[in-house]
Amino acid sequence: MKNKYLIVIANYYKDISSGMLKSAINCLPKSSYVKIINVPGVFEVPVTISKNIKKYDAFIALGCVIKGQTPHFEFISKATTDAIMKISVDTKKPVGNGIITCLNMKQAIARKKKGREAAQAVLSVLSQR
Repeated sequence: MKNKYLIVIANYYKDISSGMLKSAINCLPKSSYVKIINVPGVFEVPVTISKNIKKYDAFIALGCVIKGQTPHFEFISKATTDAIMKISVDTKKPVGNGIITCLNMKQAIARKKKGREAAQAVLSVLSQR
């Protein structure tokens, strides 16, 4: 039986997220069922995964947070990371965290392939069964 994957992608920085999405999809087995849900920002990723937790075997969270002039960066980054980890541990389903946190756009551009790492992490956990 093939696994069902849900990729939830925050499109606030569309140029960055599109590269992350491509690298994640290219890493998943070709025979897999993959659904993609777009959300406006990374804060919406965990709730979207939670709403779909029973429908899929594994999840990949993708998006980018870039530090601005206020503490908002730290709050959003920590809240999102904590929520993703809690979902994964509580449901015992892998959630690959491909949400990058960067200090500037140059760092984000250099990390556009991080979706692949999130997908590889999910595949590794699924293989433990």
